[in-house]
Amino acid sequence: MDPKDIVRRGYDALSYRYRGDAEAPAQYATWLAQLQKRVAGGGAVLDLGCGCGVPLARDLAASGYQVTGVDLSAVQIERARQLVPAASFLHADATQVRFPPSAFDAVVSLYALIHMPLDEQPALLGRIGRWLRPGGWLLATTGDRAWTGTEDGWLGGEASMWWSHADAATYRAWIEQAGLAVVGQEVVPEGDGAHALFWARRPLDRPQ
Repeated sequence: MDPKDIVRRGYDALSYRYRGDAEAPAQYATWLAQLQKRVAGGGAVLDLGCGCGVPLARDLAASGYQVTGVDLSAVQIERARQLVPAASFLHADATQVRFPPSAFDAVVSLYALIHMPLDEQPALLGRIGRWLRPGGWLLATTGDRAWTGTEDGWLGGEASMWWSHADAATYRAWIEQAGLAVVGQEVVPEGDGAHALFWARRPLDRPQ
């Protein structure tokens, strides 16, 4: 099966097991607070891999941001449209979607890049760099160590899930190649492993 189909089917099948309608993960609250300090209220934010819209799109829309979400899973997008009616959501492949240059004040991609084919990730980061306005921010979680593989019985259900990610040093290089300046990098532990979290910014004087 195509890896993207594994990801799509996995989230379609286990959307509610992955995230409840009213969940508020503590880590997300910290990241959201930091984002709101960096991006003025009313700004345009793209949530790549938005899932069901909780908590990121929900909380940003409630604070007056113009939120656009993109996700591969039809079930996730349908839930997002119901849970966050103030935001706009696209059922689309994040590696194929297109937006105009300088369309967003921030692009957020949490636990989504790691579900995309590795050879498509650098080009996507390059497009993100162009979608950001001068001074705009990227907040993204990536792999910390390189790994590609599939897990059967994901989340204790009957569906499988697939991941593919490089290591943190490679992601940092890709982000910088996209024309963004990395201003923060940290390790986010998860179970026996970890992810890397990056804050990066498009320079104010970078040409189109």
